Amino acid sequence: MKKILLPTDFSENAYNAIKYAVQLLEKEECEFYLLNTYTPVLYDNEYLVYSASQPTLTEIYSNKSMQGLERVLRRIKRNFKNEKHSFKKISSFNLLTDEIKDLVAEKEIDLVVMGTKGATGAQEILFGTHTVHAIKKTRCPLLAIPSEYEYKAPKQILFPTDYEAEIPKLLKVMREIADLHASTIHILHVYFGVDLSPEQTNRKRALGRAFKNNAHHFYSITEKSVTRAIFDFQDENEVDMLAMINNKRSFFENLLFMPVVNEIGFNVKVPFLVMPSPKKK
Repeated sequence: MKKILLPTDFSENAYNAIKYAVQLLEKEECEFYLLNTYTPVLYDNEYLVYSASQPTLTEIYSNKSMQGLERVLRRIKRNFKNEKHSFKKISSFNLLTDEIKDLVAEKEIDLVVMGTKGATGAQEILFGTHTVHAIKKTRCPLLAIPSEYEYKAPKQILFPTDYEAEIPKLLKVMREIADLHASTIHILHVYFGVDLSPEQTNRKRALGRAFKNNAHHFYSITEKSVTRAIFDFQDENEVDMLAMINNKRSFFENLLFMPVVNEIGFNVKVPFLVMPSPKKK
């Protein structure tokens, strides 16, 4: 049984990510963990001393959190009846990224699915702060769903790579998604005039073996930055999901967390699957 973590701040963006997850895994036996975290911004010590019989600020936040989770669960069950899916509610007084990290280890989570923006939905933000921190810290695959993205089966998956990461174990979740939806994998490499090293060549071959049971194509693009190559490929081809390995030795962190993103306003228009490297600290 797959274990899927679904963080929510009760925004429509968060619910949209939940909708995507339950539809993506419609045919899989899954246990979904609905997570909401809360951190009261102040503590009224005088109030706590004044009346121990009254609910504390933390209790008020906790009650609202559980009520919100119950509303989300009722909404899911009303719209997506599926005997293969079960749900558990988790309300935690903690920072979201810390709680995600703890639950991934404690519950042996297979995949985290969350929206790309918070409740504010500011258009100028590529990813919300919570999403960026979760991508950087989470030790299991994370699938980020763009705001207002309507579910579409991921028949075409774009996988940019520099062939620097050890491949087979990292690709488990992407292969499972590809198997579920008969997806075609488009493996994109940006060529900067330097031939692949023997190690990179071996990893490219390993990719071919890893996807031997899936339709897949290799591409080598020249005279473009990585961001431009990804942007243009999405613009010129039908892509339903973008998948990348978060490996500090590769281009990933520069691509996502450095100013180079602003060159073209790197815009993830489709669900974005991030697979952490085991060597990433």
